[in-house]
Amino acid sequence: MTLVTHYQRLVSAMQAALIPLLLTLCRLWVAWVFFRSGWLKYNSWDSTLFLFELEYQVPLLPWQLAAYLGTATELIVPLFLLLGLATRPAAFVLFFFNIIAVVSYPALWPGGFYDHQLWGLMILITLIWGAGPLSADHVLSKRLQASQN
Repeated sequence: MTLVTHYQRLVSAMQAALIPLLLTLCRLWVAWVFFRSGWLKYNSWDSTLFLFELEYQVPLLPWQLAAYLGTATELIVPLFLLLGLATRPAAFVLFFFNIIAVVSYPALWPGGFYDHQLWGLMILITLIWGAGPLSADHVLSKRLQASQN
């Protein structure tokens, strides 16, 4: 066996171990960040309403509706990512939610824009490659394939 063959096997083994961990880490990190934000909004509702009325500039929505929808999105959608259930649709929703958050709050740019870029990248990874093998999506997919055979 050549050195190249050994190298290729090593790389394949590393990919088989690390890619599922990367996909899971991205999913859980983003879920935690957005859920924590929603929980903070829920627990300080008066402040949330104040921010949506006077600070955030959510396009096309009345500020009250934006407050309820934004908080609900941050509390519900991350649970799907946490479980790895309907992961790609959940990631799609959070990807656009993240964009709206950046656009709606210009004061965020100096201190928090990097974080939103990082979360956006993690969401894109999840959107493109899916939840990975450590997810409900994977388990359900395997069961569906087994039932079709």
